[in-house]
Amino acid sequence: MNTTTDTPAITALPHWPKGVPQHLRVPRVTLDDYLEVNARRTPDKPAILFGGASICYAQLWAQVQALAGYLQQRLGVRVGDRVLLQSQNSPQFTIASYAIFRAGAVLVPVSAMTTAQELRYYAADSGARVAVVAQELLASVTPCMDEGLLDAAIVHAYSDLLPAEPDAGLPAVVTAPRAPLPAGNYHGFQDALNAALAPGPRMVGPDDLALLPYTSGTTGHPKGCMHTHATVLAPLAAGQIWRGTHAELVSLAVAPMFHMLGMQAGMNAPMFTGATVVIMARWDALQAARLIERHRVSVWSAPPSMVMDLFAQADTHQVDVSSLLLLGGGGAAMPEAVAAMLAERFGLAYNEAYGLTETAAFLLANPVHHGKRQCLGMATQGVHAMVVDPATLQELPQGEVGELLVSGPQVMRGYWHNDEANRAAFVERHGRRYLRTGDLACVDAEGYYFMRDRLKRMINSNGYKVWPAEVENMLYAHPAIAEACVIGVADARRGETVLAVVVRRPGAALSEDALIDWCRTQMAAYKVPRLVRFVDQLPKSATGKIQWRQLQEAAQKETIHA
Repeated sequence: MNTTTDTPAITALPHWPKGVPQHLRVPRVTLDDYLEVNARRTPDKPAILFGGASICYAQLWAQVQALAGYLQQRLGVRVGDRVLLQSQNSPQFTIASYAIFRAGAVLVPVSAMTTAQELRYYAADSGARVAVVAQELLASVTPCMDEGLLDAAIVHAYSDLLPAEPDAGLPAVVTAPRAPLPAGNYHGFQDALNAALAPGPRMVGPDDLALLPYTSGTTGHPKGCMHTHATVLAPLAAGQIWRGTHAELVSLAVAPMFHMLGMQAGMNAPMFTGATVVIMARWDALQAARLIERHRVSVWSAPPSMVMDLFAQADTHQVDVSSLLLLGGGGAAMPEAVAAMLAERFGLAYNEAYGLTETAAFLLANPVHHGKRQCLGMATQGVHAMVVDPATLQELPQGEVGELLVSGPQVMRGYWHNDEANRAAFVERHGRRYLRTGDLACVDAEGYYFMRDRLKRMINSNGYKVWPAEVENMLYAHPAIAEACVIGVADARRGETVLAVVVRRPGAALSEDALIDWCRTQMAAYKVPRLVRFVDQLPKSATGKIQWRQLQEAAQKETIHA
């Protein structure tokens, strides 16, 4: 049975891509099915290129099955169990993800920057009992093991899958040899692969839970987004048709796979189409440019900051990046000057798109051959979007700014064990269930949506979403802090930077550097305030609420005047 979602009036849009159907048929299989099929179709074709290593589809599928069998037979992972994964981009990240899918379990991707305190929350909230973790990140997992939150951990060293003579210039963390395992229920990733245990029959279907990525919000507590195999496959199927991608393309995976952009574009999309992916563990602009030249990379999805870095390095060091055919991404608008440079010097258009963790990334997108700059794009196949008054939820006329509501087959089923958040996030309109994005946008006469502001207090720092309430929640744990308000300020490189406005407790001594250093031990690096301002008091409303907008506006004025 195929799932079909109608999109009204697409044919009336003048720039709807030719050949793209109005409807989307969501594949009625599981994510790992595509990898299995590609292993049969093109067994010897490189699936992953990493640090000089080449892993073909047949090898990758065999490794996935072996790890799935180990999860089931040795660690007791059952259908629906949640499994944490904390790692940099690597073949092991892909193997572990698809092994979790193949075992019928649910992948819980965790940022490599996550601290032990944050990981404790993810483990407790998701109910995960098993983790797969890179050896350099063990410090965040061991407290959960020691406290009994986690029962077992599989530990990998990136170097285990490198050739005898790896590429020069790899990060030390990638080339580091395998370290001895700690005492306790820790298992070696490579040992699990070598055991070659066969998984049981596939016991899940397209509508079963597959992925539980966490996103924060105004409450300060991260929420798990419940994605099924179908909700993850929907944007992959739509994106392939929309952008015309195919099996003979080579993509570059640099954006972190533990976030939805990197996971979908850098891992799932190549496995879906049967393409080859060049994986980088960490961002290095010159190395990325050289990999594009060496492997004739044709597709790359990344935030604008990475794109600017790469082309600057390619230009400086005379590296040939002419193989690039499709350059896209989201998370922040591409600056007009950079977009013009790409078009004039390289004949490339940065294909901007819009998506959320709640929508498995791809949702709105610009047509490849008729994109508009600093634009979210139009509603893609099967997606319904509307702009409404955030207070009344009544639809607004074309051109007026309001909250963007979306409905489509890629929208998550809901937040994990959080009925209150679900009631706030979803509304019914015209017989459809819409997600409130919290983003303020408008739509033009040709069906293109433009971001205008944010209804929610989200900071976009280099493509990473930082929720002020979550950072504030952590800041209040510091004994010298009486009150704190976190806001975003303009940053030419990152788009926005995190600023903490802090009131110290009477008699407390706390410097900016000391607070920043403390924050680095408490939260992921991208959440850490880069700027701290100490004040005697914070502006408040008559009801005692901190007036964050007042602080935000004052900071923006200072930035403009500076």
